[in-house]
Amino acid sequence: MKKQLWLLSLVFLLAPFVNSKNPVKQKTKTMSVYNFTVENSKGDKVNLADYKGKTLLIVNVASKCGYTKQYKPLEALYEKYKDKDFVILGFPCNQFAGQEPGSNEEIQSFCQLNYGVTFPVFGKLKVNGKEAHPLYVYLKEETGGGRIMWNFNKFLIDKNGKIIKRYLSGDSLEELEADIKAIL
Repeated sequence: MKKQLWLLSLVFLLAPFVNSKNPVKQKTKTMSVYNFTVENSKGDKVNLADYKGKTLLIVNVASKCGYTKQYKPLEALYEKYKDKDFVILGFPCNQFAGQEPGSNEEIQSFCQLNYGVTFPVFGKLKVNGKEAHPLYVYLKEETGGGRIMWNFNKFLIDKNGKIIKRYLSGDSLEELEADIKAIL
């Protein structure tokens, strides 16, 4: 009898963890990019919840990459749609062949002087490995778990903070623009 009571007690204790309405699973479902804090180029904390209600394009960027020329069409997209609550968030990363070696200040200067970038470019972070920023861990997990393969990978986020689509560096910017227009 004691053994049966012990087993029954164990079942009741574990039930919340095997039930499909598991509180842990529910928490995961309520995650969004708004749960993360990043550093701006000056090292100040920025809560991504500040961007609630906006369509976001999150991009890992670099100044010395074959894809660096994407700054120009990305800035054009930003200018074209910023009045419709669209924001590009650039995150410099030096994990790919050392293509972003500069300081945060140098990166800001490079972006503004060479490409007229006006969208936010944050402080450097890591997108892969044990030191990957939690935002990028989340972005990758929610889109299949694959590593960021190179600079200028992009994540389109809807106005509710949910990931719509992941784009590789060489994916069509015309397709990206069509997807942006579809959710604005």
